[in-house]
Amino acid sequence: MDKREEIFWKLVDVIIAMGYPESFGIEIARILRTEKMMTRMIQYLRGARPTSAEEIADEALAIAEMRDRWVQKKKSEYYNKKYNAILNDGLFKAESEEEYDPETDSWK
Repeated sequence: MDKREEIFWKLVDVIIAMGYPESFGIEIARILRTEKMMTRMIQYLRGARPTSAEEIADEALAIAEMRDRWVQKKKSEYYNKKYNAILNDGLFKAESEEEYDPETDSWK
């Protein structure tokens, strides 16, 4: 069993210990997907002691949304870096180095 699977079942066990069905715990773990997010949920469950399934589901969705925003931020940073490289290096750098011949209406 790998670490992700171990944390997955640890989260399910914590939810079962709180009196909820195993299927609910499995769905919560599937929503969270990553080790870090499942670990964060375990910490929330142990610290906040939510009193309803709705609170647990709401927190799981909030954690997942936060991760999705982080992923989107990283994608934006990556593409912004690419765009800035194009602006700095020039998209048509090779064409500008060639000479234009007006007689033939072409680049040499």
